[in-house]
Amino acid sequence: MEKYLYIALFAPLVSSLFSALFTATPKKLFTGIIASTLIFVSFIASTILLAYILKGGEPIHVEMMTWMATGDLYIPFGFVVDQISVTMMMVVTLVSTIVHIYSIGYMDHDKGFNRFFAWLSAFVFSMMILVMSDNYAGLFIGWEGVGLCSWGLIGFWYHKEIATWAANEAFIMNRIADLGMLIGIFLVYWNTGTLQYDEAFAVMPSLDTATLTWMGIFLFIGAMGKSAQFPLHTWLADAMEGPTPVSALIHAATMVTAGVYLVVRSNELYSLIPHVGLFIASLGAFVALFAASMALVNRDMKRIIAYSTLSQLGYMFAAAGLGAYWVALFHLMAHAFFKALLFLGAGNVMHAMHDELDPFKMGGLKKVMKWTWIMMTIASLALAGIFPFAGFFSKDTILEAAFAEHHFVIYGVLLFTAGLTAFYSFRLVALIFHGEERYKIFGIHPHEAYRFMLIAMSPLLILAMIAGIFQEPFFGMVEEILSAHEYHIHSHTTLWIMLVGTQLFVGLAILYAYKKYASWSRVPDGTSPIENSFIYKLLFNQYYIPYFYEEYIVKPYREASELFWTKVDMKIVDATVDGIAGIVYGTGKKTRKMQSGNLSTMLKWMVAGLVGLLSLAVVFGLAARYSDKIVIFLSALGV
Repeated sequence: MEKYLYIALFAPLVSSLFSALFTATPKKLFTGIIASTLIFVSFIASTILLAYILKGGEPIHVEMMTWMATGDLYIPFGFVVDQISVTMMMVVTLVSTIVHIYSIGYMDHDKGFNRFFAWLSAFVFSMMILVMSDNYAGLFIGWEGVGLCSWGLIGFWYHKEIATWAANEAFIMNRIADLGMLIGIFLVYWNTGTLQYDEAFAVMPSLDTATLTWMGIFLFIGAMGKSAQFPLHTWLADAMEGPTPVSALIHAATMVTAGVYLVVRSNELYSLIPHVGLFIASLGAFVALFAASMALVNRDMKRIIAYSTLSQLGYMFAAAGLGAYWVALFHLMAHAFFKALLFLGAGNVMHAMHDELDPFKMGGLKKVMKWTWIMMTIASLALAGIFPFAGFFSKDTILEAAFAEHHFVIYGVLLFTAGLTAFYSFRLVALIFHGEERYKIFGIHPHEAYRFMLIAMSPLLILAMIAGIFQEPFFGMVEEILSAHEYHIHSHTTLWIMLVGTQLFVGLAILYAYKKYASWSRVPDGTSPIENSFIYKLLFNQYYIPYFYEEYIVKPYREASELFWTKVDMKIVDATVDGIAGIVYGTGKKTRKMQSGNLSTMLKWMVAGLVGLLSLAVVFGLAARYSDKIVIFLSALGV
């Protein structure tokens, strides 16, 4: 099985290096085909490893080589395939394969076609390192790798200033969080003497609660940045400036879920500090509601889906914080399928609408984009948690966990958020595919996506519908490593009331969204009373948090930087360096005459130098001979 581990890990690297060979050349179709094939090879290898684990095989642990060995510090390039990592491997490689194939059509006319696949495959390789490493140092390498690749992909269209700004925002905000994560990793090593997962977790029960708490807090700060949890959340929606396949890969199934993976992987640590877990769950519930509320009024198709991702990440953290790590991992997996499908469907709509993102400028697209409409509708049903789609099984289990653990406030927040999710999801579907064909006034002639792009999306469609049936086998697989257990509601009547009530609540939200938006006939111009209300403006402006960051953090920092640049750097540092350089240059200029090349002049300087040296010798000789008298004379003078 070891060879399949290496194939799964390194096939994306080969894909990236191959694509990179042609980055300076015009589009080559075979670049996309070969890159996609290699990612598919990684998926096949991951599938074989999953089958092995499902059959009860022991986790595969390999140590490829030594990375660091100094004193007591020993960090290998080691990788592990266990129940957690193989789940992530399957999700990453499956979605990546579909996104690669889809991108052949989506990036068809882009001059950076080859460069795109080089970045995309490098991202997959970094993500595989992240999820397969058997130690925190290896995880951090992959962590930073996906950060770098996401910077290149978000800012892929670097000629657009807003794209480069979004890429820099994502990169910098994640680096802020990564400082916290590094401190957490240092604390793990300092207190356990190792960064290997199994060895560190074995030592942790013997440590005091305060030390474990600080470990958990700092590691979670890193997770907050990567998974865009409040207050480090603003980069996620802005990252929609990248190509849509990037959104499907990074913001649905891979990078943004890395924070959830970190908490799940560190479950043995967080199980020892349930108070930190409760904070994580509470923050997750808050973010779920917080992000859903902003999606209610947004007029950017991709940003609405991005806020949905942020909200669902809140659900995952809520589950992990409550100790239901296996539920968090299952929701991560299920969410990846229907959210990637939503993003790719949005990509189809963007292509059809000449990159238009405002759903109010669309309408009636189901007539010309039947398959995209079906796919996005089913993905939205799964996202809303409607039975029997994938989201129902994972989200309802999270609600059950909150209720069974008697965290009724968290349960209530998540339940209310489920209704909001259903509303804004079908608000988007209704505005895009139903109602009057508002796009006609803009002279747009939409069309369906390439057939092979729709075929590539079909596995996601199928999984969005049936992934729930894998719940029991999945729980059976992970129960050994994650101590999975069922959450029992004491009364079956209560459980059925919860299930039916949730479905009715979500169903009513969907019906209300359709009633309000399915027959929409105009493009809002900002003059309606609702659009000018305080609540609408508050939500539309993201609670003015980006404004706060810009006005009270970014601008003061920029002004302080300019002050230090003009007053300190230029007038003190540069002036000092330039002054020293001027003195040296002036001295050289004046003494340059000595190097005239004239023999007589050179002889005069030689004689002068000889006289000078002899004079110094006489002076030092006299000083040595009469040193005692000189000392007495100086003493008499009081020196």
